[in-house]
Amino acid sequence: MPTFEVDKAIEKKLKADLEDQGFEISRPDYTLFSGRKGKLVVTLWQSGKLTVQGKGMEEWIPFYLEPEILKSFPFSHPQHDLVARIGVDEAGKGDFFGPLVVAGVYADETLIKKLIEIEARDSKTIGDAQIKVMAKKIKEVCPHKVLSLFPETYNNLYPKFPNLNFMLAWGHATVIEDLQTKTGAKKAIIDKFAHESRVLQALKKKGITIELDQRTKGENDPVVAAASILARAGFLEGLEKLSSMLDHPLPKGAAAHVVAYGRQIYSRLGEEGLLTLAKRHFKTWNEVVGG
Repeated sequence: MPTFEVDKAIEKKLKADLEDQGFEISRPDYTLFSGRKGKLVVTLWQSGKLTVQGKGMEEWIPFYLEPEILKSFPFSHPQHDLVARIGVDEAGKGDFFGPLVVAGVYADETLIKKLIEIEARDSKTIGDAQIKVMAKKIKEVCPHKVLSLFPETYNNLYPKFPNLNFMLAWGHATVIEDLQTKTGAKKAIIDKFAHESRVLQALKKKGITIELDQRTKGENDPVVAAASILARAGFLEGLEKLSSMLDHPLPKGAAAHVVAYGRQIYSRLGEEGLLTLAKRHFKTWNEVVGG
């Protein structure tokens, strides 16, 4: 449960803002007030401590609490580690249509401070339009690498690996190799997606020596967050490029509506056409082609 030290003078503004956001306000013992919206609970204690807990806090804190109330980012960027490093993340691995994108960003102390200033954060908390704006800013200031594997390449490459995690490990290692060659970086942080040995083995095969930090919720690091933004922007750009070949935007994800549209494409373009737009190893493929 995140806890923040705040000035109790924020009580009036915080309470009014919570009410505007649809929170129900109460006053339990020892509090100035508490707000609840669904499973998200925000409590301002008489001691001056502010606690946040429940589902939705990972979006609410960086979107509202940090920029509007705290005026700092202790939750989004808790350590403010200024050691030069590479951050790597991916996008598109759960999407039937479109590319798999692995992106990396290098930042030293000066660039890390710039990433914090532009509020680089987990791409899942940013809308598609803003993602493109932020990606442009990051590319203007930071050395970066974006590896986009469009379906045609992806489908040819996938059988060479035991499973998707091995393929992702290769992608991460490829991006790290490129950025280390450009910058001489000695450290890299990635959002952990599999057993730690996967990426270490992929790096070893490439002859790369680097300190590798594999973290759950790696996007809390500003450099990994920047990489997640570039990866997401790359995926969106790739999806738009593929959509331009059709008369309908390709949908994201792999849910029922994706299957339905996939069947329309299959009936029009056949398996060969579908292979240029979609990832074959998904179980969605069998639902589309076999349905």
